[in-house]
Amino acid sequence: TSHVIAFTRILNDPTHADYVPGAKVVAAYKGGSPDVESSHTRVDKYADELKTKWGLEIVPDLATLAQKVDAILLESVDGRKHLPQFREVVKYKKPVFIDKPLASTLEDAREIAKLAKQHGTPWFSTSSLRYSDAVMQFRSPNNNGVITWGPGPTEPHHYLDLSWYGIHPVEMLFALMGQGCETVTRTEAANMTEVTCQWKGGRIGTVRTLRPYGGYGAVVFRDKEVLQSGPKMRVNYAPMLKEIVDFFKTGKPPVTPEETLEIFAFMDAAQKSKEQGGKPV
Repeated sequence: TSHVIAFTRILNDPTHADYVPGAKVVAAYKGGSPDVESSHTRVDKYADELKTKWGLEIVPDLATLAQKVDAILLESVDGRKHLPQFREVVKYKKPVFIDKPLASTLEDAREIAKLAKQHGTPWFSTSSLRYSDAVMQFRSPNNNGVITWGPGPTEPHHYLDLSWYGIHPVEMLFALMGQGCETVTRTEAANMTEVTCQWKGGRIGTVRTLRPYGGYGAVVFRDKEVLQSGPKMRVNYAPMLKEIVDFFKTGKPPVTPEETLEIFAFMDAAQKSKEQGGKPV
C-alpha cells in the first residue's frame, strides 16, 4: 500500500510538516499479491524507494524482520494476506498494527484476534478516517444517530466488499456510534451502497459508499442539535500515527479488538443482507 511510503516519511523525516517522533522505520519485508492490481503494479516501486531513499534494510522473510524490530506495521494492501502474515510474527509478542483492511472475511478477523490472545501479542487495526478532524470533533456519548459516507470501490478477491474501501466510512460510523449494532439492512443502487443498522436502545446508524468514488462526510444527530462535517473533510495520517507510536510503547490499543470484530460482523451482516436481496440480518 502507498501507506508504507507515507508512514516512513512522517516517522523518519524530522523536517516533514507532519513529523511524528518516537519511532523510526528501519527494515521492511516485501510481500505482494500477484492477483491484486494495486499490489503487483506498485510493490517493487515502493520497496525500491524504501531502500534507496530511506535507507531501509529489505529482509528476505517475516521471521528475520520480527527479530530486527521492536514493533511491526503490517501494511499489505491485500487483506487476505494478513492472517498468514500475522501467524508468522505473532509468536514474537511484539506489538502489531494491522492496516486496513484487517482481513477479507469475518472468520479471518476472528482468527487474528484468537491468535493474538493465545500468544499475548498486542494488536490493533483502524482506518485513518477514525482520526479525521470531523470524527474527532463529533465523538460523544450523546450521539443518537449518525450518517457517514465515503468512496466505495471494491476488490473482487475480498469477500467482504465493504472491507476494501468502504471500511473508511464504516470506521467513522463506529467511532461516532460506539459498539452495539444489532440488525443490519443493505440497499444497493447503481452508484452507491447504503447499509443501515439499528443499535441497542433504538439508535440508528447509516453508512453510504459512493461509486466509483466520492468524498468523505458525516452527519450526527443529537437531542437538540444536528452536526455536519464541512464540504471537504481533512484527512491526515499524523494523528493515527501518533496513536500507533503510543500503542507501540504501551501495548494498549486505542481501538479494542472487540470493536474491530464488531465492525467486521457489521460488514459480514451487510454482505449477507446483499446476498439475500436486502433482508435484515
